[in-house]
Amino acid sequence: MAELVSGPQAPRLKRALRLRDLTLFYIVTGLSVRWVATAAAAGPSALVVWLLALACFFVPLAASVLELSSRFPQEGGLYVWTREAFGDFAGFLAAWMYWMSNLPYFPSVLYFGAGSLLLVAGARGHRLATSPVYFMSFAVLWLGIITLVNIVGLDGGKWLNNVCSTGSWLPILILVGLGIASAMRFGAATHFAAASFAPHLSVRNASFWSTIFFAFAGCETGSFMGEEIENPRRTIPRALLVGGVVLALGYLAGTAALLVALPSAEVSGVDGFMRGAAHLCTRLGLPWLSLVLAVLLALNAVGGAASFLSSTSRLPFVAGIDRYLPPVFGRVHPRFRTPWVAIATYGMAGILVAALGQAGTTVRGAYDVLVSMGIITYFIPYLFLFAAMARLQNRPVAAETMRVPGGRPVTLVLAWTGFLSTALTIVLSAIPADEEPHKAAAIAKVLLSTAMAAGGGIAVFAVARRKRSLAPATAFPEAR
Repeated sequence: MAELVSGPQAPRLKRALRLRDLTLFYIVTGLSVRWVATAAAAGPSALVVWLLALACFFVPLAASVLELSSRFPQEGGLYVWTREAFGDFAGFLAAWMYWMSNLPYFPSVLYFGAGSLLLVAGARGHRLATSPVYFMSFAVLWLGIITLVNIVGLDGGKWLNNVCSTGSWLPILILVGLGIASAMRFGAATHFAAASFAPHLSVRNASFWSTIFFAFAGCETGSFMGEEIENPRRTIPRALLVGGVVLALGYLAGTAALLVALPSAEVSGVDGFMRGAAHLCTRLGLPWLSLVLAVLLALNAVGGAASFLSSTSRLPFVAGIDRYLPPVFGRVHPRFRTPWVAIATYGMAGILVAALGQAGTTVRGAYDVLVSMGIITYFIPYLFLFAAMARLQNRPVAAETMRVPGGRPVTLVLAWTGFLSTALTIVLSAIPADEEPHKAAAIAKVLLSTAMAAGGGIAVFAVARRKRSLAPATAFPEAR
C-alpha cells in the first residue's frame, strides 16, 4: 500500500517535466483546432476578437501564472495561490470548480476527435455520425488509456502529450499551406473589407465571444504539477513564452487561412475544421492529405484530454494532503511516484461523464450541452486566480521570485483586466444560441448545473472542516 505523501518515509513526486515537455504541454492544452473553425465561421471580425482575447485574457493570465508560480512553485498551482490569498475555503472552492468543469470537457473534446475521424471513413462514417455508442466508446477508451498511462508515470504521460501536440500545430501549419495554395490558384474566398473586421458584441453572438476567450485558457495547468517540473521557477516562464507565441500565431493564422480558402458557412460545426480542410484537399487534388489531417485532429483531441486530466488530477491530490478530501487522495505510488489515487478517481469520473453524456440526447446536443456547461464552471476559478494575483501584491516575495515587468502598477492593471474579462465571459457564456428553442430553460440548466457544482464543493468543504475541527492536531501533520 502506498504511503501518504506527508509521511516520514513517503515517496516523493518525480520531477519528470523539462522545458521541451512543458512547452509542448502548454501547446497541447491551449491550441485546440476546433476553435479555429468556430472563429472562421464568424468571418474576418473573428481575427479582431482573437486579438482582444489575447490582450484582455491571455496576456493577463500568462503574466499572473508567471508570477504566482514563481511565488509558490508547489504542487497544486491554482489551489495554493488562492489559498494563500484568501484562505482554505476559497482555495478549495476554486480547485473544486476547476476539476468539476473539466469532467464535461473530456468527452466534449474527444467527441470532436471522434467526429474528425469519421469524415474519411466513407459511407460507414456517415452512419456512425449519429451513433451515440461510437462517440461514447471513443471517449471511454481514450480516457481509460490516458488514466493508465498517467498512473504509470509522467515519463510515459509526458510522451503522450508530446506526441499529441503534433495534432495541435501541424494541422494548422498544413492548413496555412493549403490556404496559400488555394488563394494563389482560385483567389480568396472571403472579401476582407474594412467593415468586415468590426466585431459585434450582441446577444446573437455572445456564445461566440465566450468561446474565443475560452480557447486561450489552459496555461495555468502546468503549474498544477509544480513539484514534478525541473526547476519550475526557471522552466515555467520560458515554456510559457514559447507556448504563448505558438498559441497566438496558431489561432490567428489558422482562422485567416480558413477564411482565405473557404466561405465562412463551410467551416462551422463540430467537425467544421475537418470538413473545411477536406474540401481544400479535394480542390487541390490532395485527397490523401485528408486522412493525415483526420488522424492529427484525433491526436489533438486526445492530447487535450490527456493534458487536462494529468494536470487537473493534481488538485484533488493536494486537497487530499490538506484533508479537505479523503486522505487517500494524497497518496503517492511507491514505485511510479505519481498521485495514483487522484489520477485514477478523476479518470473514472471522466469516464462516467462520457458514458452518461449521451443519455437521452443526440450527439450534437450532447456536445453543445457539455461545452456550454463546462465554460461557465471553468471560468469561475479564473476570478479567484486574478483576484489572488491582485491581493498578493501586498505580500513580500523571495529574492528569486520572478515578477511581472513594470512592478505592482502593471501587475494590478493586468490582474483586474483579466478579472473583468473573465466576468464578462461568464455572463456571455450563459446566453443561449439563436437556434436554441427553449432559451429560458437553457439558461436555467446552465446556471443550475453551475450552482449544483458549487454547492457540492461547499458541502464537501464544510464536512471536511468539521472533521478537522473535531480531530486531534496530530491527525494533520504538515503536508511538506
